[in-house]
Amino acid sequence: MTLKFQFAGAVSGLALLVAATAAQAEVLFWSTQAKPVEEAQAVREQVLDGAGEVDYQPNDAGPWLTRLNAELKAGSGSIGLLGALHGDFSAMSTDDLVDLDELGLGAQSDTFNSLAQLGTDAKQYIPWMQASYIMAANTKALEHLPEGADINTLTYDQLIAWATNVKEATGSAKFGFPAGPKGLKHRFFQGYLYPSYTDGVVRTFASDKAVTAWEKMKELWAVTNPGSTNFSFLQEQLLNEDVWIAFDHTSRLAAAFNERPDDFVAFPAPAGPEGRGFMPVIAGIAIPRTAPDMEASKALIAHLMDPATQVATLRATNFFPVVDVDLPDDLPPSVKAAGNAVAIMSASPDANPGLLPAGLGNKGGDFNRVFVDTFERIVLAGQPIERVLEDQKKTLVRIMNDTGAPCWAPDAPSEGACPVE
Repeated sequence: MTLKFQFAGAVSGLALLVAATAAQAEVLFWSTQAKPVEEAQAVREQVLDGAGEVDYQPNDAGPWLTRLNAELKAGSGSIGLLGALHGDFSAMSTDDLVDLDELGLGAQSDTFNSLAQLGTDAKQYIPWMQASYIMAANTKALEHLPEGADINTLTYDQLIAWATNVKEATGSAKFGFPAGPKGLKHRFFQGYLYPSYTDGVVRTFASDKAVTAWEKMKELWAVTNPGSTNFSFLQEQLLNEDVWIAFDHTSRLAAAFNERPDDFVAFPAPAGPEGRGFMPVIAGIAIPRTAPDMEASKALIAHLMDPATQVATLRATNFFPVVDVDLPDDLPPSVKAAGNAVAIMSASPDANPGLLPAGLGNKGGDFNRVFVDTFERIVLAGQPIERVLEDQKKTLVRIMNDTGAPCWAPDAPSEGACPVE
């Protein structure tokens, strides 16, 4: 069976731009992505094959930004193309990036394309690749789905009903949640639960809608395997069948699909009253205003957005395509399963992405701890929701004021530190 990523971007001029690449000068591709030696080499040899003369140079965020800012300040430079996460671009002035609408390129997801505008009327970067968290289930669980439920369009209420049905049928709770010491539970609250129920993360932290979200989390926990406080990689529990339904990062579910591909299905996260909250890790490509050869930079973008190149990027980086591709049969089962789920989730009409926190510096761990502590106090310790939220709100306010970090989606933009309302 061929799985597809639907492509919503226009393709006019694509072939012309790709063909023009060979005639252009070398482009310095300055990136924060694919930094490990093996990945970087795979990008050079596979992803950039046929792209003309390209010098791919991945760096940590600090050196990446230092050199970029120096060139922007000087008014000229050698960087031809930028590769970075959405959060890196959102922290930049849009005056320093070239509008890219004229390329007619974009992602499958209208939501991603809108984010790429960075609050303007034109794309400031082109969505390039994506990763995310998804859900997985043993095929044994499918017969217990609530009547009329579709795993690709589940709601939280349907998920809870499903987990309840499985518990009643098997005599044990078989929903698995990564609540262990190394589990990614904080990302679930920040990118899934809060966006789905409050349409925010920071502004709405202690809102009435947040109270409802935590009430729903308590309902879900009642049908969750109690051993989840020790679960960090749900692939293990799926394989030993302590868990039949699970939420986790794609990489932490991979072994289950690769070892027993016929026994498991992957599907999008559920939706709440404010949409289908999910946390995409969106990487984009952009042209700085100081690029030495604009046409060469644009031709490289066209090459990177070509479906064949997107598949090569998947092989090299394990980041999924954002455009229409046929996934080859020789990809690992985990890639095909997760890729389909990610594509459906990001393109769903009710998609409501909760982006990775940005601008927190060394306070990122403290920010995550707020959500973990809230979970432990409300769900595990049974403390009153309103009291816990008001208490944790004080800590969150201090973190935001200390860092001055502005709001990120789905919170409404802010001038200065994102307020906790």
